[in-house]
Amino acid sequence: MNTSDTFKSSVDHLVSFANTSIIPLLFALAFIFFLIGLLRFFFFPSEENREKGRQFAFWGIVGFVVLFSIWGIVSLLVSTLQ
Repeated sequence: MNTSDTFKSSVDHLVSFANTSIIPLLFALAFIFFLIGLLRFFFFPSEENREKGRQFAFWGIVGFVVLFSIWGIVSLLVSTLQ
């Protein structure tokens, strides 16, 4: 077995693990932050809870944007390098 084959195989396994385990977990966390923000914003009447809810929802959306961007860039690199 060639060293480049071993490296390619290792990278393939790492990318596969990230796509099936890590990325869905991060998307779930971003979604949970977004939902917590919405719940705090709409269902808790105090101004402090509304502001915290707005912040949670904002950072959940930022998380989605960052994750989609990174996921797209990694997919583009993987498809280019194969």
